[in-house]
Amino acid sequence: MINVLPGYEKAAYRELKNIEGIKDVYHVFGEYDFVIIIDVEDLNILNDVVDRIRESETVTATKTIVGAEL
Repeated sequence: MINVLPGYEKAAYRELKNIEGIKDVYHVFGEYDFVIIIDVEDLNILNDVVDRIRESETVTATKTIVGAEL
């Protein structure tokens, strides 16, 4: 889940869509601006993708939740 600078939602969306490993980007309303689905092989790659997201000048906060298949 990601928050971005107010007024930069479209720019952030375009930037996020171009990061390798991000499968889906959903603009949402509420506490967060975007929900991002990341599909990678392992936690090391996940960490790299999250680091790239956090490097964006438009991103102000992230919250990562790791899901598992049942």
